[in-house]
Amino acid sequence: MEPNVIGVLGGMGPLATASFFRKIIEETEVTKDQDHYRVIIDSNPKIPDRTKAILYGGESPLSEMINTAQNLEKSGATVLAMPCITAHYFHEEIQKHVSIPFYHVLQGLDEYLADNFASVTKIGVLSTTATKETELFQTYIKSKSVLFPDQSVQEEKVMRAIFGENGIKQGNNGEYPKQLLKEAADQLIDEMGCELIIGGCTEVELVLGSDDLSVPFIDPMRAAARMLTGR
Repeated sequence: MEPNVIGVLGGMGPLATASFFRKIIEETEVTKDQDHYRVIIDSNPKIPDRTKAILYGGESPLSEMINTAQNLEKSGATVLAMPCITAHYFHEEIQKHVSIPFYHVLQGLDEYLADNFASVTKIGVLSTTATKETELFQTYIKSKSVLFPDQSVQEEKVMRAIFGENGIKQGNNGEYPKQLLKEAADQLIDEMGCELIIGGCTEVELVLGSDDLSVPFIDPMRAAARMLTGR
């Protein structure tokens, strides 16, 4: 059976798209020069901001996302995936316009957690408020209790780390946003009893790593890359 040709639907942020591409490459088994990395990227800069669309009534990104998905299918992709978790708010509508499977980065996460962290019952999520409010994690992680920071910590730590003046969205992947996210994670761990933390948006994994917290830190894009490449 031929392996999948993975179409990465970009336009969600260049660092996130590149990071997802890299993870797919790292999880793909190649043994000789004739093997090829079976992945295509269409990073469409015309896609409007999803957070503004979901939370603030901004311009819808749907038409450009559909166009991007169709371009990837025409280019030979046999499956599609997006690195951005918030963008999956539009998943069902996009799937209507392509004939190939279109995967969430959260699809397979529940199985991954069950296989690797079966004893964990409480997991914390560091995500944008948009992702939190679309309840994607509650939908796709059914085997665990999913918790978020309280509202004040969400705004003062998580959202500032991602969207603030010195946040990740402003090109700062250094110690400032990392420290804010670690402080938010500390609340989840110390006050709420979370045994594992998930990076609930692609920006989080750009600054937090597996050694930064006192509990395991999971990047959903890594789990998705493993699922898509059959690892």
